[in-house]
Formats: sequence, structure tokens, C-alpha cells
Amino acid sequence: MAEELMLSIAAENLVTKLELIEEEQHHASLIHPQHVWISSALNPTCNLLIPSLLSAEVLPQASTVSLHLLDVDGNEEELQSVKMETEDLALPLLHKVTIHTDLKDAFQDADIILLLDDGWSREEPSKDEEEPLNINAIADLYTQYGELIGAKAKAEVKVIVSSGSLVNLRCSFLLNACSTDKSRIVAMATQLENKARAAIANKLKVRTSEVTDVIVWGDVGESFDLDLQRAKVFNYDGPVKGPPFFFQPVLEIIYDNEWLETTFLDIVHSQQAAVVSKTCRGADMSTANGILTLLKAWNGASIPNQVYSVGVLCTGHYDLPGDVVLSVPVTFADGLWSAVPDVTVGDDLKQKLLLSASELRKKMSKQESPGGEETDRVSVEQKP
Repeated sequence: MAEELMLSIAAENLVTKLELIEEEQHHASLIHPQHVWISSALNPTCNLLIPSLLSAEVLPQASTVSLHLLDVDGNEEELQSVKMETEDLALPLLHKVTIHTDLKDAFQDADIILLLDDGWSREEPSKDEEEPLNINAIADLYTQYGELIGAKAKAEVKVIVSSGSLVNLRCSFLLNACSTDKSRIVAMATQLENKARAAIANKLKVRTSEVTDVIVWGDVGESFDLDLQRAKVFNYDGPVKGPPFFFQPVLEIIYDNEWLETTFLDIVHSQQAAVVSKTCRGADMSTANGILTLLKAWNGASIPNQVYSVGVLCTGHYDLPGDVVLSVPVTFADGLWSAVPDVTVGDDLKQKLLLSASELRKKMSKQESPGGEETDRVSVEQKP
């Protein structure tokens, strides 16, 4: 009798257990998190980025977020530490954190991809002969990234190549290898744009946030050009003042041509070097802020018609070549960017941009395998 009772209880327990498993699976099927991937996740920028990234302000369409931390050359214990720190933040949107050290697993079902691979910017090549190897490493990594994104990420993925060394080149290699819609992949110029805004704000004695619509043209960090033809300043303490929404064109306030043509550019060029020399690392805080600013705009949190500078393929825009990435002015609406139509591209600027495109092509043509050997590639499996 006791044996029959025990068997009956065991059967009831089994039924209950199966019901609980089925219920858990049903609840899990109702969760559809956004998948956010961050490469080079041990980069200090990542630690600064995560707390603000997983927020409704930056990801307004996300009910939950599955965060993927990728670092192929990283130490797994260090990645586990970042994972635990992220979980300890108790962020409301966070569903799960997963770490990855194998490139073949990268970007599966990705909605957003943030590429922080700027390690080359922390080392200054001492000889020109080192540059081809540098470019080869970039080309190999970003070509593999492009193939993986095309095969595994979602069709509507948003990919941001962060500022750092050779950002236009990195993004160009990525786009060349990726079958995804080319408009879904951009290079960040926001960091440089914000440096220019800060220089103008200091000149006019206003806050940096009160200067908008500065345009960065060309090759970010290499041969860029700054354009103030649409730049605005709010709350300027001059002869004419108005309510908070009143603005004045920057070029109507700054009459110092020498400052505009020489000093302004020198200030912006030197700021990055100053940060690195004083901190012995990259401008991680401004990089993180630039990524967040760009993501907010792309996800619909920007002021209507506000101008941002973004590195894109310029096919059909400003009569520029469409085979390499150049920074141009864009606006965001409904999750898409569009080139600003009413800007003037003078002959001098056009020549500079064509020269930047030519230089980028030369760098891309230098790509070759060390010793003429084929480099190993991860095998890319198409997503189902």
C-alpha cells in the first residue's frame, strides 16, 4: 500500500513538474528582447556606455534588452567581471548578459551593433612600413564583421562604428563585405562634432549644448573639414536676445576670420591629443557620449531637423563618390537618416572631399596578407 502511494505521489509530481516547465517555456516565448552587441567589450568605453545605453531614452522601442559582450582577444574572467557588474546595476531593461570570445558566434539576431575596436588608435606607428600591416589587421577583422553581420544580424540592424583611428576606413571595409542595407551602417563623427561645438561655445561664452548644427565633412580624424554654414547658437549674450528657442547663426556673431580659419581648426585638432596625453588612454567618455547621442537620434529622440555628422556611403549625395565612407550632414526621422539637401558644397570643399576619398582608396588598396599568405577566416553560416 505504501509503495502504491509513493508511486502515485511521484506521478503527480512529474505531471506538476512538466506543467511548470511548459509554463516557463510559454513565458519565455513571450519575451522578445532587443539584441545589443558590443565588440571589444573590455574597452573602457564599454563600462561608461552600458549604464546609459540600457535606458528607455536611448532604446525607446525595447521592452527588454539582451546584451552581448564580444571580445575575441579578451580574457574570459575579465568579461565575466563586466557581466557581473552589469547585472549588479539592476537596470530595468536588462533581460540577460552573455559573453562571447569566439568570433563565429558574433551578431546573431542583432538589432544594434556597437563596434568599439579602436585599439589601433592607442599605438602610434613609428614607420610608414608598419602601416600596411595595421591596415591588413583592420581589413581582416572588419571584413569578417561585415560577412557575419550580413549572415546573422536582423535586416533592420543599426551598426555604429565608433570614433577612433581610421574610423572611415574601418567602416568602408565593413560596408564592402556586408550584404545588409548599406544605410544601416554608419561611422560616428559625433565625438569630433562635439569638440567643435565646445570650441565655439568657449569662444562665445555659452554652454556646449547651446551650439548646434556644426558639420564635419570628410575623413573623421584624418583629413576632416569643419563647416559652420548652418551652425546655430542659443542664449548668446549679445545685442539681440530672445526666448530660449531663439537662435542666431554662428557666422553672424563671430567676425574673427583668423580665428575661424586657423585657430578654430587648431583647437579641435589638438583636443584629442591633449586628452590622450593627460590620461594615457583614449577619449572614452566622449566616445561613449557620442555613441549615445547618435543612437538617440537614430531611434527618434532627436530634435526635428537637427543636423548630425555621420560617416556613410555617399551614393547620390553631394556628387561625391559612393565607394568609400565620408562624413556628411544628415537628419534623422522614423529610424532613417537622410542627407541634408540645402547645404553648399563649394569647389574648395569638394576638392578636399575628393582628395579624402582618393586617400581612403589608397589605404584600402594597401591591404594584403602578411607575407602574401591567406589569413584564416571564421566560417559564416547563414541565419535560418
